[in-house]
Amino acid sequence: MSDTMGGLSNIPAPIAREKPWVQLKTFTSKPNIFRSMVGEVSPDARQGDVVSAYDKQGSFIGYGFWNAGAPIALRILKATPGKPDDAWFEQAIRRAAALRKDLLKLDADTDAYRVVNGDADFLSGLIVDRLGDVLSIEVSSLGVMRRLPRWIPILHDAVGTKREIVQIDPHVARIEGIMPTDIPKSAVRFVKIKEFGMIQEVDFAEGHKTGFFCDQRDNRRRFGALAKGLKVLDLCCYSGGFSIAAKLAGATEVTGVDLDEKAIEMAKRNANLNNARVEFVHADAFSWIRQMQKNGKTWDLVLCDPPKFVDSRDEEFEAEGLKKYNDLNVLAMQIVAPGGVFVTCSCSGLVSAEAFEDLVSKAAHRYQKRLQIFDRTGPGGDHPNISNHPEGRYLKVLWSRIG
Repeated sequence: MSDTMGGLSNIPAPIAREKPWVQLKTFTSKPNIFRSMVGEVSPDARQGDVVSAYDKQGSFIGYGFWNAGAPIALRILKATPGKPDDAWFEQAIRRAAALRKDLLKLDADTDAYRVVNGDADFLSGLIVDRLGDVLSIEVSSLGVMRRLPRWIPILHDAVGTKREIVQIDPHVARIEGIMPTDIPKSAVRFVKIKEFGMIQEVDFAEGHKTGFFCDQRDNRRRFGALAKGLKVLDLCCYSGGFSIAAKLAGATEVTGVDLDEKAIEMAKRNANLNNARVEFVHADAFSWIRQMQKNGKTWDLVLCDPPKFVDSRDEEFEAEGLKKYNDLNVLAMQIVAPGGVFVTCSCSGLVSAEAFEDLVSKAAHRYQKRLQIFDRTGPGGDHPNISNHPEGRYLKVLWSRIG
């Protein structure tokens, strides 16, 4: 009897899935899959496992770290057949290190750079910066944390470092199910790094994120190149990188402003390490600029590099963050001398480069100013982004002359 009789041909053949597996309720090419996008899950899929992933029609889309309890439930690692094993992870780590050391040859100019940049290096949930002889490791995935003890010796061997510090945001640890006892302890507190001849001391206890913002390295160098003979202002100066680069390059006068008192203390120490005379001011940039306006003060070269003002898709928080960007840029433009240079940054991945430029341009136009934008930059090559994750293009830097 033909199997077409009785409608048997309409019964779909069962889909063979590699266990453990998850199946999505939708189609996506994004590397980060939220819980709401997940449909069926095989009973043997455990938190932190590498699972095979399938789209809503059952087609294979890749392998990733699974964590049903986290908002990002699935972190895609690779989209080709062959389940990632220890050898695959080692290859991914060494490939990431080779980009920085062999292709970009960063060791010639600095010993501070990103070694692993999460999704862009196919290691979702892992950020690693080399800072001198220290690896500063930031974890945001249970799958990564469970494998990290095996990866740390590989990282040291690939980069040539000796010590490490592992950090995880307490909120991230809670939602990922990472216990405090899972986090390796470290006695590392300080390390000195070099960047194009400039020395910086990193304080892991007081510093932000991984301790130092390697992503602005090339922009600091360029900023310094513009500063010779100019009066320079560095707003939201953190540990003083832009300020010191400007002074070492020949700026006549440099002022750095930051609300974080501990950051100002770090900036002063770093200036002393470089024999750079910089005035650092502990103040809220918004109110400080208003006072400078009243005093009639202007600067030839002004940098605005604030913290991440937009870090949520919540409409209310997003609107508040965008208003802060607008207000700070409006104020900063008012104290740029006629014909002076204005450099402004955003590190919010949720704000696109186009949206940021539009915001800054409209802020200028509202006060009858025009920006002669001569460049748009981002982080260095050690912070690559992957084509299916545009949010990874978080750092935007606009370089303009104000007319």
